Amino acid sequence: MGTFLLAATSLRDMTDLGKVDRDFFDEYIYPRLGATRDDVALGPTHGVDFGLLDIDGTAVALATDPVSVLPALGFERAGQFAIDIVLSDIAVSGLDPSHLAISFTLPPEMTDAEFAELWAAMHDEAEDLGVSIVTGHTARYSDCSYPWVGGATALAVGDHDDVVRPDGARPGDDVLVTKGPAVETTGLLTTLFPDGFDGLGPDTLEIAQERLDETDAVRDAMTVSAAGGHGVHAMHDATECGVHGALNEIAGSAGVQLEIDESSIPFRPGVRDVCEYLDIDPWRSTTAGSLIVATDPEVTDDVISALNARGTPVGVAGTVVLGEGVVVDGKRIDHPDVDPSWGAYERLANEAEK
Repeated sequence: MGTFLLAATSLRDMTDLGKVDRDFFDEYIYPRLGATRDDVALGPTHGVDFGLLDIDGTAVALATDPVSVLPALGFERAGQFAIDIVLSDIAVSGLDPSHLAISFTLPPEMTDAEFAELWAAMHDEAEDLGVSIVTGHTARYSDCSYPWVGGATALAVGDHDDVVRPDGARPGDDVLVTKGPAVETTGLLTTLFPDGFDGLGPDTLEIAQERLDETDAVRDAMTVSAAGGHGVHAMHDATECGVHGALNEIAGSAGVQLEIDESSIPFRPGVRDVCEYLDIDPWRSTTAGSLIVATDPEVTDDVISALNARGTPVGVAGTVVLGEGVVVDGKRIDHPDVDPSWGAYERLANEAEK
């Protein structure tokens, strides 16, 4: 998982940014994972959100992510946003997030008052979600800069039978998609760079900015797990490379094929307008807050009803079949090489500096 919050850094060739691809992972990371231990039930896997331990019969899911803080959001909103992004990878395990370790490498210009506002928001959000912060590290260092101000590891503890395996999609499952494409891209870019969207008009801009409030996938994932139980076979959040990337990761990890009808996937207000304005593909653009879920058809209606009760739009986007890869409206699609929202961020940031 990860968002496209790039910030003001020396931007290289955009294909060098973002998470490493499967070839890099397989060559450099996967063969070198330290000691082999019997209690590791699921280790690092490309495109998979979390790892899993078996501690004397108890399942402990773990996920680690950067901590991203955007001061332009205001430190209260930035803190809540950061916690939700970190916890989403563990929430898709089917176990409720329970513990958090967090390390801050703060930029020197961040004041004590700003950190206090950020930390209070993080505490409030963690407390509301039932998550205890158990350890960490906080310091200022030279050459550190926003938005990447540290890292965090989230845990969830529960029964192995309740774990939703990331590679669990199986033929016959329904494929559900919540919220749809480019929710994060739309909400975040219009909030960070409102002057860059003069051509949209104030009403459309305001609608697009509202999408930032929909980037929380944690509560939706917890709702899916509670409503669907053991009938939820796989769950994944659609971050870098968007819905098309997440669909390919679900299919690839399970060794199955997904047959998708795009017209059945929700499209949130303002998304088309923003993506057309930026000339980017919404289906390949990051969309934290959107989930891809594979469910047994027997529990699909229960999951949809529970999400609708939360006000979360969801559609039955397709089915899982024998085969491999992703077929959308009869056409096979590959995992995107690059997320187009990164380039859009760069253009808007450069224009804002002029």
